Amino acid sequence: MKLVPAPIPCNEAERLSVLGSYEILDTKAEAVFDRLVEMAARLTDCPVALISLADSKRQWLKARPGLNLAEMPRDHAFCAHAMLCPTGPLVVEDATRDPRFAGNLLVRGKPGLRFHAGMPLVGPDDRALGTLCVFDIKARSLDAAQREALVSLASLAATVLELRRKVRHGRAMAA
Repeated sequence: MKLVPAPIPCNEAERLSVLGSYEILDTKAEAVFDRLVEMAARLTDCPVALISLADSKRQWLKARPGLNLAEMPRDHAFCAHAMLCPTGPLVVEDATRDPRFAGNLLVRGKPGLRFHAGMPLVGPDDRALGTLCVFDIKARSLDAAQREALVSLASLAATVLELRRKVRHGRAMAA
């Protein structure tokens, strides 16, 4: 199976500039983000939940309980596909049957991911920075309540990202 990378959005340069303004890539774990993904995993009954951010070449994982991986090439990122539709979640019930993901190393090899649901983290300028997503090793779906929980938690994560950016900017202005 061949890997099908997500197309690069036409506003990618602007999106990357906005992402850089958050000064979050390659930072240490933060409890608030870890708690959000733990809640997402619990509410969707998934063993893996992530907050991921996509730069030009990689998907970097800010919060990742359940997955022993800090980043991966953007070409392998479910997140890059989910970010293309910032208004709703991308749900892949069985990645082995989806031509975009069947060739993905995380699907074909360990941990053998099958299910994915990811909601874009959208900044105030309506640009998707990354996703809050959940994975499972079995094919499945989300019910309406689980889908709404994922959407709400992603909105909350985006708000926390924006508040974090404003606090950092305020401290820099005060210094």
